[in-house]
Amino acid sequence: QVQVVESGGGLVQAGGSLRLSCTASRLNVADRAMAWFRQGPGKEREGVSCLNYIGPAANYADSVKGRFTISKDNAKNTLYLQMNGLKPEDTAMYYCAASRWQMCGQFRVSDFEYWGQGTQVTVSS
Repeated sequence: QVQVVESGGGLVQAGGSLRLSCTASRLNVADRAMAWFRQGPGKEREGVSCLNYIGPAANYADSVKGRFTISKDNAKNTLYLQMNGLKPEDTAMYYCAASRWQMCGQFRVSDFEYWGQGTQVTVSS
């Protein structure tokens, strides 16, 4: 059974940093596009960043460009999201997802078939 498990969330003050990790089992992060999504209270799930299977070029939501960096370690089968300069509006549940495809394309929720349970990120002002 494929599993995708996130970790690294927590409570941080505005301006702080966190690094999220996503470890996959029975699925190779090297073979697919991998992404981070987030969903804040009362909001729809939105794409944060997506990494094509071959890397290193990535897509980023405008709201996180210049602050967040997505990366992966194929040997560890792990995806990361380094988040710097965090803002209260970054508060959300963050989800790791594995695409059906190798490329991010339009980075739509429907393109992603495996999802983790999420890790909460809370940024205080």
